[in-house]
Amino acid sequence: MDYRRFFEDAIDQLHAEKRYRVFANLERIVGRFPRAIWRDEGTQREITVWCSNDYLGMGQHPDVIAAIHDASSRMGSGAGGTRNISGNNHPLVELEHELADLHQKEAALVFTSGFVSNEASISTIARLLPNCLILSDELNHASMIEGVRRSGAEKKIFRHNDLAHLEELLKAAGKERAKLIVFESIYSMDGDIAPVQAIADLGDEYNAMTYIDEVHAVGMYGNRGGGITDREHLSDRIDVIEGTLAKAFGTLGGYIAGPKTVIDAIRSYAPGFIFTTALPPVIAAAATQSIRHLKVSQEERRMHQCQAKLTKDVLAQANLPVMKSETHIVPILVGNPELCKKASDRLLQKHGLYIQPINYPTVPRGTERLRITPTPFHSNELVVELKDALVEVWTALGIPFSKDSEPAIETSERVVTLAVSKAGG
Repeated sequence: MDYRRFFEDAIDQLHAEKRYRVFANLERIVGRFPRAIWRDEGTQREITVWCSNDYLGMGQHPDVIAAIHDASSRMGSGAGGTRNISGNNHPLVELEHELADLHQKEAALVFTSGFVSNEASISTIARLLPNCLILSDELNHASMIEGVRRSGAEKKIFRHNDLAHLEELLKAAGKERAKLIVFESIYSMDGDIAPVQAIADLGDEYNAMTYIDEVHAVGMYGNRGGGITDREHLSDRIDVIEGTLAKAFGTLGGYIAGPKTVIDAIRSYAPGFIFTTALPPVIAAAATQSIRHLKVSQEERRMHQCQAKLTKDVLAQANLPVMKSETHIVPILVGNPELCKKASDRLLQKHGLYIQPINYPTVPRGTERLRITPTPFHSNELVVELKDALVEVWTALGIPFSKDSEPAIETSERVVTLAVSKAGG
């Protein structure tokens, strides 16, 4: 049997569907975010990154970097093994206390990634509840879907953010059956927000546990950066809050926060926690510093929202197909996988702008897009540079503009002046 051929066929299929993924070789420049070095075939060039999930640039914050240096000088680099083998390194204990406080929960538990925290937590909760029914939003992240699958529990998928459909499924299950509602606060590909309070109300009415993924909201929303549940004062209404340290907090890892008994049960039963090496102390120390800073500083969140709104306004004024988004996510519709890849390549090679194409299965076929994530460090000038580059690429590749029209021709100075005025800046 030619085993290798099966793998070659699988890769050939991706090429045939025009969705084979190539990762750019990038090196971020400390102190100059969002600038990076792009290395390609022996050459290198300085470029601007427009799709990083380091939403607030905290991976470059001097205090966060200093925390890494201090922890490494005292404790070295690695954790030494799983927590069952090596115990808790002290920075990890501090981090979990900080996370529990962030979400006003009794306890928190840190994992090596957001994917692992969702997969391990959802599957363990559902396995420990007798005859559990999981009710999952149809647009939930792959990590949540994997957690549902690995639980072995019965599942029902409710239409995205559709409260009537969710209630119909809850009612059919009955109040006596164990139920777990799993959903996200911000859906990262479209930038829309779940009706958190209404889902919590349904959970209370039909006696269901609630589990929310806040990975694209923690650090960026709420008075202390606790996410949408913090902003809307709903942290106490959700049983388990899951988040990440790898996006707005600028480090690495995932976590859950909730009642002490639930957290302890997951700690004790989840294979994804028990058999995985612990987060290194240097990362835990950096994450703790980042969380502490964002609990009290509003400036990063204020500037982030300002530049996200400015970007949407400037691109929309140029008749670029900006998809509707309630949040900091700025999706630009392409609608074709081959054109999406070509647009990304042209932006990088001709304009020095890095925006990774988003294709199936991350988004449904026919909704391929460029997903732009402005940060507080993307200046007004960089926003105009992005607009000009996108207009050139859309024109060169024949990608449709909004309303089937040609791009609006405005001077760069006038575009940004109008947008800043509209944004209240």
